[in-house]
Amino acid sequence: MRMLTQTDAEYDEARNLFNQAIDKHPAVIAQCADAADIADALTHAGEKGYDVAVRAGGHSVSGLSTNNGGLVIDVRSMNDIEVDPGNRTIRVGGGVTWGEFDAAAAAHGLAVTGGRATSTGVAGYTLGGGDGWLSRAFGLACDNLLSVTLVTADGRRVRASESENPELFWALHGGGGNFGIAIEFEFKLYPLPKNIYAGLAAWPFDEYATDVARTWRDLMENAPDELGTAAAIISGPPEDFVPPEMVGRPLMGLAVCYAGSPDEGADAMKPLMDLAPPLNLVGPMPYTEFQIMLTDPPGFHHYWSADYHDELGDDALQVFLDGGSRRVSPLTQQFAIRWGGAVDRVPEGDTPMAKRSSAWVTHPFAVWEQPEEADANIEWVRQFRRDMAPHSNGGVYLNFIGAEGQDRVRAAYGDANYRRLAAVKGEYDPQNTFRGNQNIQPA
Repeated sequence: MRMLTQTDAEYDEARNLFNQAIDKHPAVIAQCADAADIADALTHAGEKGYDVAVRAGGHSVSGLSTNNGGLVIDVRSMNDIEVDPGNRTIRVGGGVTWGEFDAAAAAHGLAVTGGRATSTGVAGYTLGGGDGWLSRAFGLACDNLLSVTLVTADGRRVRASESENPELFWALHGGGGNFGIAIEFEFKLYPLPKNIYAGLAAWPFDEYATDVARTWRDLMENAPDELGTAAAIISGPPEDFVPPEMVGRPLMGLAVCYAGSPDEGADAMKPLMDLAPPLNLVGPMPYTEFQIMLTDPPGFHHYWSADYHDELGDDALQVFLDGGSRRVSPLTQQFAIRWGGAVDRVPEGDTPMAKRSSAWVTHPFAVWEQPEEADANIEWVRQFRRDMAPHSNGGVYLNFIGAEGQDRVRAAYGDANYRRLAAVKGEYDPQNTFRGNQNIQPA
């Protein structure tokens, strides 16, 4: 184990996160290679009275993977991957990113629901639920867990599965990093064609937004489970693949991922492709190539939020479009995502996540460059949520939001599930050592 402090040359790089709006300075960054290192780091934190944060991918939008003046347990070096293609399973270390995971699984023609950005860590993403482009086909990432191995606050190594510590295993299906530090995950995998029908399409916003958004919504109401999509309001980037007349302009975009044959995917998307998007990057491609297309570049400031919806009627869809048209920063993105499919087929209570039957998720995604732009962009997100509130059902996916208070944490689980999670928390982390997260208070 290496313990970095502010006097070390590597300290600033080690503390840097995806979200540049987060600028915190832990007293110590413990770079851990195994469970024993983690146990030692936790002992050190207890002796010094340090708060503890856990760093894997570092993709938490509110900076939950760091702190000021505390100890950060960095597990990025725990990045072993072992695929069993015969049994369609994979074991990964707690420091693996989804780009690494996807590539290892794809080498055997396999996949599971992963992060929409390849730099996202498997650990935080999965423990928070794990929604991605393959969710409708394969369920959330947590639905495909076979086991999780943790180091608990008192330094014990604990394995959780359906047969070992089953109540803890239940809690790890969306309960976040509240119960220990994950050092190994085992997932089941699914066959996926070498090439799928996937990519990005976009139309000029002013002329096409309403028609495209309504066509997309109507199509997705009864779309096959294999079809994962999101409507996105963006600005045309200055890239060679963007028609010059669309660069810098607001665009109505679509992200498309069909977990099946390209021909079936093309048939499923035909009503939207018939609208002839001037920017059309949708076609047969490897799933890993599609994932790379959507990876957010580092170096920007972020503030996100989200809400669940049972319906996305014309009024709600107009609020979505109006919010996107008022974006403060051209880097900001406004998403609406269709849930359902395999996400909805998990019975209520089988995981801690409440309102999994929600049909839609809206996700205002503010991105900007300079610190002084923060207030205006954060207010844009909050105003969109206020405008959309009459159309929301009160549920939320915690991986999509920052630190928005305990009411939102409870809303993500519902009262009964929260009480059950609090009981698990009380058993495995009674002192709330792991509180630098979307926190569940121990019973």
